[in-house]
Amino acid sequence: MKHILLTMTLLFGMLQTGVAQNKPRTIVTTDGEIDDVDSFIRMLLYSNEFHLEGLIYSSSQWHYKGDGKGTVFTSEMEMTAKLYGTKTSLRWPGTQWIQDLLKEYSKVYPNLLKHDKAYPSPAYLTKLIRVGNIDFEGEMEKDTEGSNFIKAKLLDNDMSPLFLQIWGGTNTIARALKSIEDEYGKAPQWKSIYEKVCKKTVLYAVLDQDATYRKYVSVKWPDIKIFYNSNQFWCFAYPWPRVVPEALQPYLRGAFMGKNIIKNHGPLLEKYYSWGDGQKQEGDDDHKHGTLEEMNKQKMTQYDFISEGDSPAYFQLIDVGLMNKNNPEYGGWGGRMVQSTSNPHRWEDGNHVKDYNPYTKKEDTAFPQTRWVEALQLDFAARADWCIKPYAEANHAPKLSLKNGNFKKVKAGQSVLLEASATDPDKNQVAFTFWQYPEAGTYPQSVKISPEGNNKVKVAIPSDAQKGQTIHIIVEGRDNGTPAIIRYQRAILTVE
Repeated sequence: MKHILLTMTLLFGMLQTGVAQNKPRTIVTTDGEIDDVDSFIRMLLYSNEFHLEGLIYSSSQWHYKGDGKGTVFTSEMEMTAKLYGTKTSLRWPGTQWIQDLLKEYSKVYPNLLKHDKAYPSPAYLTKLIRVGNIDFEGEMEKDTEGSNFIKAKLLDNDMSPLFLQIWGGTNTIARALKSIEDEYGKAPQWKSIYEKVCKKTVLYAVLDQDATYRKYVSVKWPDIKIFYNSNQFWCFAYPWPRVVPEALQPYLRGAFMGKNIIKNHGPLLEKYYSWGDGQKQEGDDDHKHGTLEEMNKQKMTQYDFISEGDSPAYFQLIDVGLMNKNNPEYGGWGGRMVQSTSNPHRWEDGNHVKDYNPYTKKEDTAFPQTRWVEALQLDFAARADWCIKPYAEANHAPKLSLKNGNFKKVKAGQSVLLEASATDPDKNQVAFTFWQYPEAGTYPQSVKISPEGNNKVKVAIPSDAQKGQTIHIIVEGRDNGTPAIIRYQRAILTVE
């Protein structure tokens, strides 16, 4: 009977916290910039898709608290040093904003549960909050509750991948690793501990927002995997009007954002920062976006998207059928990165990683992320509805599958039939589109795709395809609900 009660208790606990088999473990570190707040709000609406294990306040080159002693600090990052000079603190938003947002989340949580029982409880998420290394940019000299929390996770016996999202600086994570090195670096078990930590840890970094990855982590822990996004995230950050093609911009403009996401979608989304919304983040003097004066000066319109530069870090973890979570070179909602030639554990974007942009008809360093803007924004709008609508009145994602699986061996000159199917929880119709993702594959040319009906195509394998080359075909299924939701399957054709 004790065993039965224990099992029931564990199962109940899993339901309460949102733990589910095969969902990626992840910890968020954040410096609290206004775009972090917006990324955080959207992330809460996707918190049923992964297992959150930590919410850690950290610092960055743009935001630090100071030590309260008047100690002056100059950034070692050139841009910040030039912009702000010497400071005792910089644009610090405090260590309460996560708790405040979770209070708003608690108000929509009962309705979110109507759409998925896997949403974590507000109480569970509140228990994950820790304060990390926040005194200065790059401060990693002292242990903090945040660094100790990450350290314990890195040393636990769960060997499933632990994705550490870096929304600000890397310093709190670097301190956790330094603490492990300090404790075990000269111990007999050091090699096994080093290998354990490296095997399970995956960093997703949006730029270097302090120097601790470059100066410490990459030097002392070179075998830790990192997905490094330095270019592609710009389509989801402050300069998006200059990056996103005109045809996709309506999904980021106030007419869409205000109606479908921000207004009349519950108290959590009311906190989402947008242009001309009248909001002001305490502690950040640079946050002027909410004023109509600044909005007009920058030629924006009310409720226009400002920035969610860090959202790609968890977009990478959302399973929409693109199989990219552990394969960043495949490309997906988290962008597309290639393996570094100097470090096999590093995947990165950059000027050498481009997708063809059909809107500009040019190769584009941001388009591996930009190509998903429509799908991402429609999906966000659907989740916003989940905050206020009953299940029967909202839209939910279809589930796609490929007959005979995702991996196929093919021969040069052969025609291959691909057949997709979909189940939709709302009984909506699903329209299929098949397209080649040439940059994700290794065959360098276009292939002919011939429709055979709504859900079938024939792919002509070119006669010059070489043994071992791959061709990636994306199957896109769009339902006819409101807002429409898009999901995918990927066929990887390998030439024999």
